[in-house]
Order: sequence, then C-alpha cells, then structure tokens
Amino acid sequence: MSGGREDAPIDAGDLQDRRLLFLQGPLSPLFKLIGRDFASRGGEVHRINFCAGDWFHWHGPECTSYRGTPEKWPDFLAEFVDRNRITDLVLHGDQRLYHRLAIEKAIDRGVFIAVTELGALRPGWMTLEQNGLSTLSHFPVAPDAIKEIASAAGEIDLSPRYPGSFWLQTGPDVFYNLSNVLLKFLYPNYQQHTLYPPVLEYARGAMRLVSQARRDRVADMLLKQIQTGGRPYFVLPLQLEGDFQLRRHSPFGSFSEVLELVIASFAKAAPQDASLVIKSHPLDVGFENWPTVTEETAAGHGVAGRVHFLDGGGLGPVLEKAAGMVTVNSTAGVEALQMGVPVKTLVPAHFDIEGLTSRSPLGSFWQAPEPPDAQLLDNYIRALAASTQVRGSIHNREGVLVAARNMADRIASRELNSYGGYVDPPPRLARARELGVPL
Repeated sequence: MSGGREDAPIDAGDLQDRRLLFLQGPLSPLFKLIGRDFASRGGEVHRINFCAGDWFHWHGPECTSYRGTPEKWPDFLAEFVDRNRITDLVLHGDQRLYHRLAIEKAIDRGVFIAVTELGALRPGWMTLEQNGLSTLSHFPVAPDAIKEIASAAGEIDLSPRYPGSFWLQTGPDVFYNLSNVLLKFLYPNYQQHTLYPPVLEYARGAMRLVSQARRDRVADMLLKQIQTGGRPYFVLPLQLEGDFQLRRHSPFGSFSEVLELVIASFAKAAPQDASLVIKSHPLDVGFENWPTVTEETAAGHGVAGRVHFLDGGGLGPVLEKAAGMVTVNSTAGVEALQMGVPVKTLVPAHFDIEGLTSRSPLGSFWQAPEPPDAQLLDNYIRALAASTQVRGSIHNREGVLVAARNMADRIASRELNSYGGYVDPPPRLARARELGVPL
C-alpha cells in the first residue's frame, strides 16, 4: 500500500463483524461517503449528530441525535458503544470537546479509533491517523525509524492534485454554522468548538475579502522592500486563535503570548541587522487586530522598526529568502522545510524531528539557524505520505470521492500509521507536557 496510489477494495465478507460509529466529520460529504462505502462491503454503520449542521450533512436510519448536555455525553457514548457493540470510531479532529471525551471511552473499551484531519501535504491529501494527531500522534520521531518507513514504502507520487475550491471551503462552512444558529432550538445544549459567533465572523470575513486585493498589494510592496534590503529576516506565521493546534496542543492561551515571547527573544538575541516578519493567516478575520498588537509589542521591546506585519499575500514568496522560521506547531513549518528554510518550533510539532528542526534554544536560533537535512526531509515526507496521509481533498468535487474511497480502504484494513508508523506511547507527548501542553 502507498499514499501515492489507490488501493484495492477489501472483500465485503471481511467487514461483516465490524460496526463503525461516526461522530462529527469535516464540512463535506466525506463521512457519509465513507459510511456508504463501508456498508456496501457488509459493515454496520452508525452516526451521532450533535447539531442541525450535522443532521443536514448526514441523516437517516443509521443516525442518532444527541441533545443532552456535554456533561452527560460520556455516559451516553459509553452506553451507545456497549449496546451497539461498536468496533471502530471515526471522527474529524481529536480535540473537540465531544471527540476527546469519546476517544477516552473508546480506548477504555478497545475500540479502534481513526482520526481524520486536513492533509499535512496539501493540496490533494488528507490526514488519517490512529488514536490522535499532532502532539498525540503515534508517528515516530526517531530519524532511523522514519528512514525505515520511507524505505519500506518506496517511491510515492507527491505531485499536487485536487486543487481547492474557495466555494467548497466557505460555502459548507457558512451553511453549517448558520443552520446551527437558526435551528438552535432543535439542539439547545450543543456546544460549538469554534470561538466566535458565526454571523459576526462571516460579516468580518466578508469585509476582509473586500479589502484583500489592497492588502495583498501593500504586503507585496513591503516584502519587496525587505527582500531587496539585503538584510536577513525571520518569519513567524500567525495561527488562528480557534485552532486546536494552539488551544490544546500548545501551552499558549492566545497567540498574543506567542508574539510576546518571540518578539522579546528577537529583541534580546537576534543580530542587530535582522528583521522579523509576522505573516497573517489567510483565514483570520481580524477579531484580534494583530497588526496593532504586533506594533505595540515590538515598540514595547524597542524593535518597532525591525518587526513587520504582512497582512496579505502568500507565504511562499515570504519564505523564498527567509533566514529562518519560528512557529508554534503550524504545518507551515513543513512548507518552510521543503523550501530549505531553517525552522524552530516552540512545542513538539509533528515535524519537530532532530535533523529537520532546530534543537537550539530560541535565543541561539536567531544567531545560527540550522537548515534541515535534505535526505531526512525526503524520508520524512515519503514516510508521512505512506503512513498517515491519503490522497483526496474535501475542497474538490473529485477529491472528496477519492478521499472517501481511500479512507474507507484504510479503515477497513486498519492500516493506519502503517509501515511501522505507530509507536506507543505517543513520542511527542512527554516533552510537550514538560512545556505545559494541557494533554
């Protein structure tokens, strides 16, 4: 099996003793398609809906609505799993309130857990791991183990496929969240996993779209000035306040804490001729007013003229001439590594591996950024693609069909974190807890 090719379907007879329970999926038909595929092979399929948006994505005789409080959810889930003799649990993201509580109950009962997420090798990939993601991933961190996975997997087609559609990304999101607002009375106890009121967030997002062309022009002009100045610059990509990578897989309560830490270190230890470029997130709608927060933080540390905020444009051009990137744990770090840019993570990201990312303290990184080992990076990308990534995309009409078929095959065969890509306990977890990660 390889992440670069499509696998042969499993015989239906192999699945007659399998009973899948789906919780919340991505905002696409993905989970319903996987369930339909699995049922066609003889498996039994169940789904629990928590809100109106869930119901619109998937409703039918195999679906059950949970309308209780979050406090009663663990007992409900445990009874549901026992009564229906559930063998497999499938969910999108491992840190939503309902999902992390469900994973605890499932592990206690020996249920096989498949966790999906957007791909680490976008575009054209989805993530599928056993038990957990990011800090909780069981994918190894030892370079020798990664090399063995890459060797066993062989060559993998990494060419980009299934380009994303803006409307397939935003349309389902708007419909889902507005459904939950307008039909709240049907699921009055539902606790959403996002931070902001959806209507207000969409209003701000629309305003950002109107100003995008102007912001891109301004960012491009500022980037050209920085790059033609001939002085080194480092990059810090913003992560969304609502991103579980920040909220649950890091010790930071807000990205403002990250800005304070990084800018303070930069002011104290970076070369005097170096600059720091803060890059906005493309999905940020401006609740926190990061340009102002950045300006005030930089001024407070006496480096206002050396810290720049790019509120537009793409990340790729910024990385082209960067001396290094500092990130909490964003998958933007993988993009930077692929461009040969030295990377320093603030917590144990999935790609935070000796030989790929800096082992130096942040203060030392400014002075001597360490480029990634090219051979190890090649091994990591191939091992990742073969073990935890599947072809397909929820933001492409053909891609979602491919993703559903490939994920159904992987779940049916239980070949997640394959080729030795599963080690226990999760190898990043102890170090993350030492840094204060609340897991």
